[in-house]
Amino acid sequence: MALSRRAGRGSTADGPDPGSGPPADPESVARTIALSRLTSQPRTRAELADTMAGRLVPDDVAERVLDRFEEVGLVDDAAFARSWIESRQAGRGLARRALAQELRRKGVSDEVAREALDEIDTDIEEEAARELVRRKLRSLRSVDHQARVRRLTGMLARKGYPAGLAFRVVRDELDRFGDDTDGLTAPID
Repeated sequence: MALSRRAGRGSTADGPDPGSGPPADPESVARTIALSRLTSQPRTRAELADTMAGRLVPDDVAERVLDRFEEVGLVDDAAFARSWIESRQAGRGLARRALAQELRRKGVSDEVAREALDEIDTDIEEEAARELVRRKLRSLRSVDHQARVRRLTGMLARKGYPAGLAFRVVRDELDRFGDDTDGLTAPID
């Protein structure tokens, strides 16, 4: 790649160092930054724009380059959101609320995030909650009933599960585990 030869020692992971040599064409710098960031993993438009802003790429140039990358399919926030949800739901057992927060932090618009989150199957989400509770129950054998309930529902809440679902799943799984669940009811929202 010609840019990497030209950049030499005064370069960073996202392209040439602006203080080492003649000023580079801002559009070339923006393209190099975007391509470099997209090489390691998919990124949202907002993440790329933030990186470009940090490298002092003018906003209008960044906008033009990002528009072109969207046109050719290299930047696609909707595809990013679907992929992120699939990965984080399967790997960490996160529920809609936690996934929505993560997507918001990544710069995905609320509308795009909502569309991707609407594709989540509620049965799969509930089964993920059950699996999380089953796994955690193994380490709570010596803990009293109330502490189990607190820890399990707290874990599900941190992963974004609504209180009603969390209490129902915890109650059902404690019943299967052979624990006394009398008096375990969901709080009134």
